[in-house]
Amino acid sequence: MTITVDNASSNDLGVQYLRRRLQRWKDGTILDGKFVHMRCAAHLLNLTVREGLKECDESIKRIRNAVRFVRSSPARLQKFRNCVNQEQIESKRQLCLDVETRWNSTYLMLEYAIVYRKAFDLLENSDGGKFLAELTQLSGVPTDIDWDRVASLLPFLKIFYDATLRLSGSLYATTNVYLLELVTIWKMIKKKCESVDSGEMLMAHGMKKKHEKYWENVDNINLMLYVAVVLDPRRKMHYVKWAINDQYDSVKAAKLYDMVMNNGIEVVICCISSFCCEYFGV
Repeated sequence: MTITVDNASSNDLGVQYLRRRLQRWKDGTILDGKFVHMRCAAHLLNLTVREGLKECDESIKRIRNAVRFVRSSPARLQKFRNCVNQEQIESKRQLCLDVETRWNSTYLMLEYAIVYRKAFDLLENSDGGKFLAELTQLSGVPTDIDWDRVASLLPFLKIFYDATLRLSGSLYATTNVYLLELVTIWKMIKKKCESVDSGEMLMAHGMKKKHEKYWENVDNINLMLYVAVVLDPRRKMHYVKWAINDQYDSVKAAKLYDMVMNNGIEVVICCISSFCCEYFGV
């Protein structure tokens, strides 16, 4: 049984209540419900990326306003299409606005908009000044610096976007996939923290800070994320050990490794015991 809830401060109390009720059932929980609460992996990724995007918030805001201007009426959209044709941009992509609380939609908005960069520049000088006047009242028109900054960040953001898609799948198991995505993302964040590009470096440091908020304290990690990888015949314990050592210092790594080993063994014993009891009708 799985219950999916929205992000809310009352969730912790709700989980505690649910755990108490399940503990009263015979065989109602595994390991006495210690790991019944699993946080949404895709949501944690969303929080991490949004923290990093704060470093280029003004650039994103200007591009968002430009897209909103074009999409605000059929007449403006047609003028924009004329600019696209004049610049001989061959793309079937449709401009889309993002939902500001969902960073993956922000990624798509930027990815699609940057294809039409030249068309936006042409629109600025070919619609009687309406585009320039309206956007100047907001945060201004997108500058070359804005476009260049976003263009340099898109390959980095695509890693998060692809990971979010894989972790949001509903037709396949995702628990054993999360650690793989986490390791890939963590290595990329550390690499970007040393980037010579100041924009990339600042964004990566923001992401690193948010990432560590949720993963630095090994006592707060749901160990089933690691146990699931141990039970994956393609990975097993050697991969988990490598991943833990790559993410943490020696003291925390040793502690987390022991916790995974001990609880992993308990899970297997519990499941085998439950299976045997059911099979023999005990």
